[in-house]
Amino acid sequence: MLRIGLTGGMGAGKSTVARALVQRGAVLIDSDVIAREVVAPGTPGLTALTEAFGTEILDADGSLDRPALAAKAFRDDKSRTTLNSITHPLVGQRTAELFATAAPDAIVVQDVPLLVENHMAPFMNLVLIVDVAAETRIRRLIEFRGVPEADARARIAAQATDEQRYAAADVLLDNNGPAGAVEAAVHRLWDERLVPFEANLRSGDAVRPAPRIVEPDPQWAAQAQRLIARLRVAAGAVAVRIDHIGSTSVPGLPAKDVLDLQITVADLAAADTIRDALANAGFPAIPEYIHDNPKPTPGDESATDLRRWEKRLHGSADPGRPAYVHLRAEGSPGQQFALAFRDWLRADADARAEYTEVKRKAAAAAAGLRAHEATAAYLAVKEFWFDSVYERVSDRRGIYPE
Repeated sequence: MLRIGLTGGMGAGKSTVARALVQRGAVLIDSDVIAREVVAPGTPGLTALTEAFGTEILDADGSLDRPALAAKAFRDDKSRTTLNSITHPLVGQRTAELFATAAPDAIVVQDVPLLVENHMAPFMNLVLIVDVAAETRIRRLIEFRGVPEADARARIAAQATDEQRYAAADVLLDNNGPAGAVEAAVHRLWDERLVPFEANLRSGDAVRPAPRIVEPDPQWAAQAQRLIARLRVAAGAVAVRIDHIGSTSVPGLPAKDVLDLQITVADLAAADTIRDALANAGFPAIPEYIHDNPKPTPGDESATDLRRWEKRLHGSADPGRPAYVHLRAEGSPGQQFALAFRDWLRADADARAEYTEVKRKAAAAAAGLRAHEATAAYLAVKEFWFDSVYERVSDRRGIYPE
């Protein structure tokens, strides 16, 4: 299933977005609702809270008096830790139960007010942030929820900043506009990105865009970091390191709008153990690419041995953010060249200009061809040039194979 994280500041309009998603068929898991369910009268959660904080946290009817609990639970770090140790496992267990009941082809939207604050974004396939100016949010809290202004400002100040949310956002839904505008944006998102993403995830298909060179996007670096965070969760200890490589990792360089990421592993047997975990995270395997093209190495006849250039390749199932994930063994010539080539381009303006011209020629060679033919034509031009610069790049970094 496709797992979507939904969040935004207080008063941003998450409920409006959630309703629109449910109308289109999403399964909604609301963390606020779950947080109330697990401490309802008669639950083990409420019993544990009263044992920890006393019966003073109960209303006359035996239900939880939330302001009374807050007064006790947030007075110091120890009390807050006690509260979290009781409620967080219960919320997690109930959330897991709800996920287990969802259909295999479901698009599950998890509404989590503190998704950014609790560092949950890497556990989602995609994160939607509802964005509204802070002053608008404050006004909404005052007018529609009856919250005193000082309290509204204090609550918003205690949450993540706009910049922190932007850093976590795969999709930023602007809710500053007229009525109905954000719902229209949600419907477009559902049709153009979420439904195809889920279908690709279920079928195990990676997005493979046609080779087309675009001007550099200053958002590439931040987008890469979001994907790297997901890959770290999926790969766990198998990943020695994860790097943003390729043209999109070089500031100011025109490139295909496809991120290249490299997971360095101890060996490719380890890479195979995380194949399914990467697919579930949104990066299915592309099995036909099992090695890089060997680069010519004068004086080293073994350099053309394909086994030295073996790798695994995965791709993003998200049509809104194409990416390739290369898994290479630590110390292999392909792993070292990927890093050395990136650093060479970052440091050398002439190299960037030369590579830009090569890429434009490659894209021209691929223009008008069908998908696989276009890719082959594009790579043929680039690989010839890679061969010609391999010695320069390798010597510069001292990684020439021995």
